[in-house]
Amino acid sequence: MRITTLTREQVRAYDKHAIEQIGIPSVVLMENAGRGAAEVLRTLGIHGKVAICCGKGNNGGDGLVLARHLANWGFDTLSLLFAHPDQLAPDAGSQWKIVQKMSVASKIILARSTAIDESILAATFAQADWIVDAMFGTGLTGPLRPPFDRIVEIINEATKRVLAIDIPSGLDCDTGVALGRTIRAAHTVTFVAQKQGFTNPTSATYTGTIHVADIGIVLHERP
Repeated sequence: MRITTLTREQVRAYDKHAIEQIGIPSVVLMENAGRGAAEVLRTLGIHGKVAICCGKGNNGGDGLVLARHLANWGFDTLSLLFAHPDQLAPDAGSQWKIVQKMSVASKIILARSTAIDESILAATFAQADWIVDAMFGTGLTGPLRPPFDRIVEIINEATKRVLAIDIPSGLDCDTGVALGRTIRAAHTVTFVAQKQGFTNPTSATYTGTIHVADIGIVLHERP
């Protein structure tokens, strides 16, 4: 029986299963996820710049993969990294290095500081056709801390089309409840299966239309 939803712990377990039992390297899973999200975004229609907001974890790595593929397809992209490169998770760090070597447009926003220039950030989003939320994934269990709570507000206030990768930043994976400031996406590309929290009707306010993307392995419920 094919699974239809995943909890936070199931996401971790199935990632581990894919890597350790099936033998798919984690960076390949990231590549498949980011490209899958990019393909969905392309089908939705892109008519201008895509601003990709990337955190330091694997969700941010997915966003960098998406940025690379969109750039390869001729779209105007700008990756905004909300971390210093040496703070990135290993696979995300590899994707950052690839983006730099390929000269895909990117900018470090936070570095080691927690201060952001809100006017510049708002102006960047004002020029975008799409904003991609690749800041926080299913592992989030508490409210977003400064400055990310304010970054989410600025994204929401931009009133642009937003695509969330895997789950909108700020939404609880298991309950579908906003933990605080939360991205309000028009579309969410989630991986393998919908997350358990998406069954909560109130989560639709934040996820928008949900698309499930394949990352290279079909996962079934264990006997």
